[in-house]
Amino acid sequence: MKASRRNLYERYEPIRRYVEVGFWIVLMALQGVFSTMVAVVDARNRAVPRATWEIVTWEGSSHLVLLMLIPVFVAIERRLAPLMPGRWVRFVAGHVVASVAVSVVHVAGMFAVRSLVYALMGSRYDFGGWTAQWGYEYLKDVRVYVSIVFGIWAYRFFMLRLQGEARVLDAPEAGVADPPEAAPPSSSPAPDEASPEPEPEASPPPPPPAPARPERFLVRKLRREFLIAATDIDWLQAEGNYVGLHVNGHDYLLRATLTDFLTQLDPARFVRVHRSHAVNLARIKEIEPLDGGDARLHMHDGTTVPCSRRYRDALRAGAGSTG
Repeated sequence: MKASRRNLYERYEPIRRYVEVGFWIVLMALQGVFSTMVAVVDARNRAVPRATWEIVTWEGSSHLVLLMLIPVFVAIERRLAPLMPGRWVRFVAGHVVASVAVSVVHVAGMFAVRSLVYALMGSRYDFGGWTAQWGYEYLKDVRVYVSIVFGIWAYRFFMLRLQGEARVLDAPEAGVADPPEAAPPSSSPAPDEASPEPEPEASPPPPPPAPARPERFLVRKLRREFLIAATDIDWLQAEGNYVGLHVNGHDYLLRATLTDFLTQLDPARFVRVHRSHAVNLARIKEIEPLDGGDARLHMHDGTTVPCSRRYRDALRAGAGSTG
């Protein structure tokens, strides 16, 4: 009965990783086969035909390297996908730089694979002039880059819709200052009996009360509502226009920025440790130093969170204050 109540997303989640990996393998394999078939037919009409093994090597090496670069495409899309108002120049420039870098790696990988196959066949692969040849390859790689990045974005957008983004249902209430205490009765003599005294200088206004922070959040996900205690949040991760709350092995995506959401949490407990990560200090199990001043945080839930050198001092200060 319990399994029948699971929605489509919950049934898909256990096999999601296998489906995603299998999809790219099958897609690249099919594209490689079709491209090879077209190239073989085209080679027969040329004045100097090429051997079939050469054509297979050319097309196969290209799609093999692209398949190996899929994790890079995913990372680029996740890093550059949110197009914020007023930041379109940075958005476009980022993708242009990324496309150039991907194309360079793609061409270098193709050259390495083809050179190896040609050597095994007792021949030598001649790539031609690198400058002119790479320019030609880059024009093709740009189209591939755009199609793959757009496909990854569309898939991620669909998964968010299928999952149903979580959202805070009870916004934190504004802090209410305590009423001022009544002044104690004065024991000074009556005005007509008291000697005249100069009026005291006006004291500075009291500081504004600290904003109230919610102790728990009621979030909605997959058409269900969950009550999450703020102290149960293990760590947080910025994901484009969302912030992911990692709570006891479960993930909740909220439409908010990491910076804005941290203002709702206790700064003595939650510390930013990376440009896109923040942690609950009480959930850190071990701090593993890395080369260059960075660190890796091992959490009690078994996950690891990166800590950049820029935030190491804040982590030390926060850990010291809770010790």
